[in-house]
Parts: sequence; structure tokens; C-alpha cells
Amino acid sequence: MCGIAGTYRWPDGKAVTDRLTDVLAHRGPDGAGRYSHPAGDGEVHLGHRRLAIIDLSETGAQPMAKDGLVLTYNGELYNAPELRAELEGAGVRFRGTSDTEVLLEAWRRWGTDCLPRLRGMFALGVFDERTGELVLARDQLGIKPLFLLRRGEGLVFASELKALAAVTGGSLDVDHAALVASLLYYWVPDSRCAFREAEKLPPGSWLRCRPDGRVERGRFWNLRDVAAEGRQRALDGDVPDLAAVVEESTRRHLLSDVPVATFLSGGLDSSYLTALAARGRPGISAYTIGFRAEDARFEAMPDDLRYARQVAERFGVDLHEIEIAPDVLDLLPRMTYHLDEPIGDPAAINTFLICSAAREAGVKVMLSGMGADELFAGYRKHLANLIALRYQRVPGPLRRGASAVVDRLPVATSRRGYRSVRFAKRFLSFADLPEETAFRRSYTMYDRGDLLGLIDPDLAGTVDDVLTEHADVYEDNDLDDFVNRMCLADARMFLPGLNLAYTDRSSMAASTEVRVPYVDVEVVRAAFAVPGARKIAGRQGKAVLKEAAASVLPREIVYRPKGLFSAPLRAWMSRDLAPLVREVVEDGLLVRSGFLRRDALRRMVAEDAAGQRDFSKHLWHVLTLEYWYRGATSGSGQHSPTTA
Repeated sequence: MCGIAGTYRWPDGKAVTDRLTDVLAHRGPDGAGRYSHPAGDGEVHLGHRRLAIIDLSETGAQPMAKDGLVLTYNGELYNAPELRAELEGAGVRFRGTSDTEVLLEAWRRWGTDCLPRLRGMFALGVFDERTGELVLARDQLGIKPLFLLRRGEGLVFASELKALAAVTGGSLDVDHAALVASLLYYWVPDSRCAFREAEKLPPGSWLRCRPDGRVERGRFWNLRDVAAEGRQRALDGDVPDLAAVVEESTRRHLLSDVPVATFLSGGLDSSYLTALAARGRPGISAYTIGFRAEDARFEAMPDDLRYARQVAERFGVDLHEIEIAPDVLDLLPRMTYHLDEPIGDPAAINTFLICSAAREAGVKVMLSGMGADELFAGYRKHLANLIALRYQRVPGPLRRGASAVVDRLPVATSRRGYRSVRFAKRFLSFADLPEETAFRRSYTMYDRGDLLGLIDPDLAGTVDDVLTEHADVYEDNDLDDFVNRMCLADARMFLPGLNLAYTDRSSMAASTEVRVPYVDVEVVRAAFAVPGARKIAGRQGKAVLKEAAASVLPREIVYRPKGLFSAPLRAWMSRDLAPLVREVVEDGLLVRSGFLRRDALRRMVAEDAAGQRDFSKHLWHVLTLEYWYRGATSGSGQHSPTTA
């Protein structure tokens, strides 16, 4: 796991690549490398920051140059042993034991055709000295990030957007459409980028730069096709043995020359993963979080710690408990810096603090249960959208009466919040809507009218563009299974845009690699071969995964109520962050610039304070957006955690 960067036919490319690589130092504190070579009438420069995981010797150092082919690579290949054996059988001789060298030789033998054969997470740049071509590629599911920027015939790329912003000296313009999208979702979709010129290489794709200035793009993997193949497998009765697939993926994800630990929340996904990992690595460490008692009480949060302890004791896991009592006023600007784009999910703080604690204990690699909810319909929104279909058959007068009653209920008092009321209000906000609109409203922050009332009126057309993009992605399939349509949309938008993005950026900020065994190409193939009726059975989400886990875990863990890998936002907003909210609403840069409307923000604050509506998540995101915008428009091109 590392940070990669480079330039191709870019003015002052060597100095720019040095700067890019320096900005990424936190991603790879174990080593740094540079490479330069002519490319047409210009040059190519590649940079690398190394977090040594496999083959800790110099034979694993990067950029790796061998027989005219050069690779800078961020990621891990979990099928590297099989690929190595195949290549050795074809006569390839290896210098070391790294998966980097396996990838380099696979590229030499198969070129871009090697990409669909790779099982892992990766972002890479490979340069061919013979042809002068540079190819960039990103893994199938978007686990690893890759940002790029093209000007004329030149290109610059890096693992993080802040590196591109730094080397362009503040010349990048904020893309206000991306900010509108971030308000809707509380993250920037993978199809957009917070700066206008920059872009994210799409998952499962590659880009080739030629020395004559031509640029070619290709796609080697498409989730839409995988879902269609899965549907056909289900029709043919070829339903996979999910327990075997998940166990095999977990075993592969333990491949490492350094210690591996797990996230253990006490919920199904992390508990199942930890139990399977403990089989392969007896005595494995796990990390879990708790909150200040007063915060947990105010938020009515379940006691996840006791479940985590139960799993740890049962499977001989060395459990480390971390209390989340952060100085959020200090952490907010730091996290905004590390997250690169405005991402309003406070779970990023949890990930950063867990990874920091693990790193201090000498752990470089963590396994996460990320992805199981998206692929197996484990979120409340999945069940809620199914229930909404039945709710729409209830006579109108009864629906209107129920809505009127719920609307009058408070979501909180001065002493505690009421989660059930929050859920009920949320459900009624989308239960009567058409399928795609209801699904979008079930997990986004605003409906169209609220969003239009919050921002500059000149951006009304942008709102419609963002909503149309969601509809286009959601409807781009031939699935006749409502649950799998939701899972496909999540795997294409929610997973790479939010969860994988904050996981990568907040873990790498702590110089730690997080692996996601559920977000594995074989697990994904298996997931879409499972009919939706086996994912949500009755009122049980992730039913098929629970069946698989029940052979390993106690039923109390498997069938416990779903926990939340989140933070006590309402408590933070009403206490620690209340003065900051007032400052941002009254005199923030977003308000003064006209992007956000002060009167709309004031109404949100007033309704939240009165306990009638829960706007804690919305206001938290406004804070993250404000801090990001201050850094992005400061003129330096880079906002730092000490000056944000």
C-alpha cells in the first residue's frame, strides 16, 4: 500500500513529481523512489512512497524498473502467488517476492489484458521505455484512488487530489456542481471531482498516453455486466456457496509479511470477518471503539462493545478498545484536509483514530467489513424501500393521518435523542415516492426543493443535472429484482464515492493499509448471483450472509440489531461544535460567497435546536464543506491541517 504520482510531458515535470510525491509521504513512510525517462518530445517522471507490506527488502522498492518496463503501483494482489506460478511456468525469473514484480511481469506478458485477471486493489502507472507510452489503471471496484489532470498534451496524476492541488499552485477552480452533489449525498460521487480540471479514473478502467499526444481509454470490468451475469446464474440455479467464497476471500486478504489486525465493531460483518481471520492467524489483534458514556446515552447508541468482547473471547482474539472522545474542533480541519474532498461522514474520524492506535502498536494492515451492507442489502434503507412498496397500498387517509402524527413528534429533548422518531420521519419523507426517487431520498440529505432553497438560485440547473445523474446510474441495468437494483446502485455509487473513499484516505492518513475482503471480485460475483429474496427475508437484511455466518458465529451476534459505525453527532453538535456552527452560519465563507443561503441554514439550526427535526448530519457536512472550501479557495492550492 503506497502513494503513487507522476507526470507525462508536463512542464518542469521532475520538480512537479518531487512535490507530488512529498505531499503523499503519509501514505508511504517506509521509502521513496523516483524515475525519469524521455517520452516523445518530453519526459515521464514517476514517484512512489512505500508502505512495505510484502517483500520488505529493496527488491520490492518502487518505481520498479526491469527490462524496459517501469511500474509505480499502490495496492495489493491477493492472487499474486497463482500469477507468479503461471509466469514462472512460462520461463519468467523473479528477483524478489513482491506482488509488484508479479504485476510488472504480468503486464509484460499480457498488457492491459492482465487487468481483469488481477484480484485485489490497485491503482498503477506503467511506462514502456520502448514505445514511450504511459498507462494508468484502477481496480475493478474503485478501492484505490487515482486522480489525474490533463493540460494540452501533458498529464499529471497522484493518489490524492491534494497533491494535484499543491503542484498547480492554486490554479484549480472549484467545481460548484461537485459541491452541489456533495450537499445532496454528503460526499462527491466518483463520477465528479471537486476541482474542475481534475478527474478520477473510473473503476475498472485504464488510460493510455502516447508520445504523439493521443490519449486512449478502455474499460476492463463493468459492474453492470457482472450483475447481469449474476442474474443469469440465479435463473440457471447456479447459486454460489457464499460461506466458501467469503472464507476464501478472507484467507487471501491475510497475505502479508507484517502483522494484520481487524476492525471489530461487534456487528455481523466485522465479527464474521474476524472469526474467519482468527482461523488463519490465531491470536490476531482486533480494534474496537466506544464513546463517552454521556454521548452514547444522548444518542441512544447500542452497546456494541459487549458484542465485540464476546467475539474476541470466543475466537481468541486480542481485543484493543479505544474510547472515541476526540477534540472534534481539532479533528474536523485535520480530517477535511486528509479526506481531499468534502465528505460529511463522521465515520472517517472513527477509522482514522482506530488506524492511528493500530499504527502506534506496530500494525500496518487492517481488515474491514466494508461492502457487505451494499452487496447484501444490509442497510435500513434497503428494507425501508421494500416496506415503502407495501406502505403505498395503505389507503391515503390513513397514510396522511400517520404522517401528521409523526410530524408533530420531537426527535430529541435536552437530555436525549429519539432514534425511532428520527427513523419514522425519515421513512415518511420518501415512502410515497416512485422507486428511483424514493431510493435516492432514503439515503441522501435533501429533496429537490430543500436543496434548491439552500443554495445560490443560479445553480438550479446544476441540481437537476445531479439528480438526473443519479437516475441514469440507478436505471442503467436490466435487473428485474428490486433488491439487487438497489445493491447495484450502491456498489456503483455509494461504495466507491463514500465508504471506500473515506476508508482509504483516513487510514492512509495514519500510514495504515485497510483491506476489504467483502469488496473482492469473486465475492461481488457471488453477491449478484443471489436473488434479492434471499438478501432480505421478512424483515431480515443480509439474510443470506447471516445464514453463512451462522455456522461460525453465535446466533446472538448474527441476529442482533444492526449497529452503527458512526459517531454521536447530535451530542457533538449540541455541545462541542455549537459555537462553530453559529460562526459558519452567520459569517462562513460559503455564506459570504453566496453559495449557501444564510436564512436556510438559520432555519435548520433553529429546528434542530428545538428538537423537531434532526439536522445534525446536515450541519456536520456544512462544517466539512466550509473547511474544505476555505482551503480550496485560499490561493495556496493546498489546505493543511494546521492552517485550515
